[in-house]
Amino acid sequence: MSDTEKNIPEKGWTVRIIDQSGATDDGMVEEVSGFIDLLHANAFARAYVRDSIERCRVPGATDREVLESWFSFGESAEIPDAGDEGWKVNTELDEFVSTPATPMERDWRSIDPRRLVDEDEIIGPPDDDEDDASQSEVIRH
Repeated sequence: MSDTEKNIPEKGWTVRIIDQSGATDDGMVEEVSGFIDLLHANAFARAYVRDSIERCRVPGATDREVLESWFSFGESAEIPDAGDEGWKVNTELDEFVSTPATPMERDWRSIDPRRLVDEDEIIGPPDDDEDDASQSEVIRH
């Protein structure tokens, strides 16, 4: 176990989303928390940036144009409390810009902790006397 995994922040792992356009003073758009572990936070940050770069890619654009577009309009992500063990955009930025992502590589939504359902929040099966149409369906990932 690494030092970072031993020193889990009290509030858990958080991914900070950063607006590259400078639309906010500090660049921060939001912080996403609730990650199961650092691996989960790293995977989310990586997929989020991958998707942002793809949204900035236009047909026929050179690598340089994609990069310039991302720095002007895209969003980056970081894990503030992870130190050297947190995913860093600069380690993969050139690869992301030069190689278009697959749908799976950019699917941050499926691992977004805000969409995960806690087992304690799931209500048991509906009572026989209740109308099934009024019941919500819970989808587990």
